[in-house]
Amino acid sequence: MGRQKRIWVPHRFYHIVCRGNRRDPLFKETNDFLAFLHILHQLHEKIPFEIAAYCLMTNHFHLQLRSKQEPISKVMALMNKRYANYYNTRYRLTGHVFEKRYYGKLIDNDSGMLEVSRYIHLNPVEAHMVHAPEPYRWRVYLYMHPKSLPPKFMNMDA
Repeated sequence: MGRQKRIWVPHRFYHIVCRGNRRDPLFKETNDFLAFLHILHQLHEKIPFEIAAYCLMTNHFHLQLRSKQEPISKVMALMNKRYANYYNTRYRLTGHVFEKRYYGKLIDNDSGMLEVSRYIHLNPVEAHMVHAPEPYRWRVYLYMHPKSLPPKFMNMDA
């Protein structure tokens, strides 16, 4: 039996989660985080999408993502394929990098947007990686300061 086709609502954001295969690390060092963000920049030039919040954890990542022109499944397929190619090449591995296909849940209202954003921002605190969200480097909070320039794929107003 095949997988059920995912529903795509172009004007809505989704909470996306991807986990490393066997819960192994997706990001082992700083360059891995930077490579993932670079892939987001490159992919955004090809397929415009918006991210309202993100958090890159050691063995998984969260995105609050919207794609108005292409289905979320296409964006995620390209994103995960490019990162898996980078990761396998970097660490001289073969095979699966991600546990399974991404988790994606439609966010259907403003309170849902706030709830998902809060969850994403607090994820490093809940995982006991930091005591407060501010010092964690690999999340959107980095761009919330007035002097910072967010990437083109970020939609800070959402």
